[in-house]
Amino acid sequence: MTSPTSRRTLLGALLAGGALAAAPTLPRTARHHPGRPPHPAHPAARSTGTLFLGTYTSTSPGGTGIGVAAYDRSAGSITARTVVTGVENPSYLALHPTGGTLYAVDEQQNGGVTAVALADDGTFEVLGTRDTGGAGPCHLSVHPGGRWLFSANYTSGSVAVHPLAADGSVEERTDLVAHSSPAPGPGQDGPHAHQIITAPDGGHILAVDLGTDTVYTYRLDETDGTLEQLSYAALRPGAGPRHLTFHPDGRHAYLACELDNTAVVCGYDPATGTLTPGDPQSTGTGGGTSYPAQFLVTADGRFAYLANRGHNSVTRYATEDGGAALRLIDTVPVGGDFPRHTAFSPDGSLLFAANQKSGTVTALRVDAATGTLEPVGTAYDAPAAVCVLPL
Repeated sequence: MTSPTSRRTLLGALLAGGALAAAPTLPRTARHHPGRPPHPAHPAARSTGTLFLGTYTSTSPGGTGIGVAAYDRSAGSITARTVVTGVENPSYLALHPTGGTLYAVDEQQNGGVTAVALADDGTFEVLGTRDTGGAGPCHLSVHPGGRWLFSANYTSGSVAVHPLAADGSVEERTDLVAHSSPAPGPGQDGPHAHQIITAPDGGHILAVDLGTDTVYTYRLDETDGTLEQLSYAALRPGAGPRHLTFHPDGRHAYLACELDNTAVVCGYDPATGTLTPGDPQSTGTGGGTSYPAQFLVTADGRFAYLANRGHNSVTRYATEDGGAALRLIDTVPVGGDFPRHTAFSPDGSLLFAANQKSGTVTALRVDAATGTLEPVGTAYDAPAAVCVLPL
């Protein structure tokens, strides 16, 4: 997405798209039960891993569903495996904490969330879809306890809660909260919820809204699955906050601001869920707007990386003062056009970028000591790739 206007234009095209053919039902044998750990050895112990790819299926060229590929942990090379069809515009993906179920948003006018069972034999089963109660859902996450699924409806500016059944399937929605206050920021036509996550303390849910320049803090009632708003943090008007990523200390977080091309370090109080944004700082991409997408933070908390879609780069920062500050080091080309989403491999040795406009996924080697990024492998063709989830 290049701006709120272009995103609305893109969504208009997506939402006008017709329904896709349903996928054939796959057998339910040898499937991971969410209450059990995945059968295979931990991914970090294997020489190869699996990439799930979120795509837009209503664009041309576009994907045909959730892409599935293999990657080599040493070489960074990526090889196609298959596609999970039957999910429309699965633009963002999340995994159940036990690894047995994959979840995807259905980014369309009647937004939905879909569960896909991951079987031990490498097959997949679409378990079904539930309505999010809003339009254009673009993000979802699973509560660490594995019982709740959260989703953010971009177009209608709301967040939804769904319970998860014992088999990983999604049950009927238990709450839908519209962001009605504060008023939309400059140039915005309304609220635009862009992300919803659980804070590291596990007791607070944070929702980032690009349209209202706000991050909302909620408490989840785990008895009835409802959200109670506790507070909100206001960014400067026109900032366009998009995605929030926590430092491992759980007391600081980094916010990518899409519209004013800045990064913001936030303080966080785990006791109250209060987020306190600091001053905006440079992304290192020069003049103009480069549409920062999201941060990644290394497991040891020493480095943070910001994907810049317009600049086709990743900004490398060193964290300082225990995570309370970011020091800009450099920017590194990702080798593709419009890196919409980035993710680390489970062992942190690779950074993958889903490059929406070039329709590719690229990989960068992460030096654990210096944080340096080096390209590895070759670009993998993935039309309308907008999310990458490495296992």
